[in-house]
Amino acid sequence: MDNVILLAEKGTPAWEFGEKIQKHIVGNYHTKEFNLCEIEIIPFRSGEFLPHVSENIRKADIYYIQSSNKDPSKWWVELLLIKDLCLSASVNSLSYVLPNMNWSRQDRKDRSRVPISARALAKSLYSRKTERVITMDLHSPQIQGFHDESVPIDNLYSFPTVVDYIRKNHYNDLENLVIVSPDAGGVGRAMSFLDRMIKANKSDPVTHDYGFAFTHKLRSKPGEIEKMWFVGDVRDKNVLIVDDIYDSGGTLIKCGDKLKDNGANKVLAYGTHGLFTEGTDCILRSFSSVMTSNTHYIKKDGDGKIEVIDMAPSFGEAIYRAQKGISISEMF
Repeated sequence: MDNVILLAEKGTPAWEFGEKIQKHIVGNYHTKEFNLCEIEIIPFRSGEFLPHVSENIRKADIYYIQSSNKDPSKWWVELLLIKDLCLSASVNSLSYVLPNMNWSRQDRKDRSRVPISARALAKSLYSRKTERVITMDLHSPQIQGFHDESVPIDNLYSFPTVVDYIRKNHYNDLENLVIVSPDAGGVGRAMSFLDRMIKANKSDPVTHDYGFAFTHKLRSKPGEIEKMWFVGDVRDKNVLIVDDIYDSGGTLIKCGDKLKDNGANKVLAYGTHGLFTEGTDCILRSFSSVMTSNTHYIKKDGDGKIEVIDMAPSFGEAIYRAQKGISISEMF
């Protein structure tokens, strides 16, 4: 790891995330401490900005950690400029560490004359020195196909960490637990979560039975739900809704209400990337527990009830394995 440099901007969640990654690798592998270097984003009055790294990064293996909390357009342009910065500085390789992959919900052409933005992003990240992209819980697994011809992508899964967290902090809720997908498109994701729960249950002295259900929604337009259907049995059972993104929370709340209407007892929710574009008050009032990760969410005043699960160790493990040529899939 001597040749590795982590890059992040101070004062952003990416810097704190980078410190945790560094701590995980040094603490678990007793490596010589490698550098977490600051990249400065110098703003101009016109709205343009200039990334700058003061330290020497020539011939280094760079892992650039980008905070997804920024405006998505600025987030994308920063990636492009930092790619050019690293190429001009003659780095050995450049890897992007993107805890939440912005633009990933635009992964298909669902009408005429629109871009497939996730594909455009993948193509823009490519360079002769780009080594890989490391992200977590992509909105759609097929997005990885957009990167095959440009730059490999390692899509990490939050489920192992989340299952461990739930078993430690919500053990009493595991009895008669049903895992629920809030839409038909997330069934595969929720089923993978259920499989992880079942595997963890094998080592438990108390055997729990888990069920599965899902809702399906019809949207009238982006962000608005016209109708919702429910498939499954949750009567007199605890429920955990599993999703990849909390946006406004509208779908999540409607899903929770649907489950309660069908007889569910306690309703919990987990979403990897907590955008919370409409705040957290309504969501917190609607659920017994709301969990997210630190891939996107930043705790704000009044959000004390949001349970934040740290995913930096997973990214640290992936970076170490990538650098050493060890399988990343074995983590899961």
